[in-house]
Amino acid sequence: MSDLDQLTQSLARNLKRWRGERGFTLDALAARSGVSRGMIIQIEQARTNPSVGTTVKLADALGVSITTLLDFEQGPQVRLVPPEQAVRMWSTPAGSSTTLLVGADARGPLEMWAWTLVPGDESASDPHPGGTVELLHVTAGELTLVIDGESHAVPAGTSASFEAGVPHTYRNEGSETVEMTMTVAVPPAR
Repeated sequence: MSDLDQLTQSLARNLKRWRGERGFTLDALAARSGVSRGMIIQIEQARTNPSVGTTVKLADALGVSITTLLDFEQGPQVRLVPPEQAVRMWSTPAGSSTTLLVGADARGPLEMWAWTLVPGDESASDPHPGGTVELLHVTAGELTLVIDGESHAVPAGTSASFEAGVPHTYRNEGSETVEMTMTVAVPPAR
């Protein structure tokens, strides 16, 4: 079975499991997430591999991390994630990418990401649930962070935090590749 097939099967199994644990009908999850009922059915039947945006919307609506949706196994108190088990979630032909390094669900989902953005690339995100906070640290290049339409230059060595309940974009307008680590904290589903 390919990595993509495993990912599709895990997502199908875990989406069903978490939807059931939350007591959400297909219609309720569709309304909470903004993802169509038909798409949720396709995902739960492992008939499609959804976009990162769709996966994020479903995780946010369920109040779990993407890691939880992609990995059924809940390990011991300490969970080590070797590099080969980190999940590449987004990439471009030019070489930009995001990798989900590790996640947890204590007091709401918490995720850590490694980002690479080559010059000229960007990644836009829909608003996350109210109360979601993102923290990032740029280790190379200069990130242009666009929060609700306002641009902020974040050069190497600089950290930033923001409430992610508004549209936001990560953009590399410079000539050097941007490398950064980001943490996302989502409040628990109510």
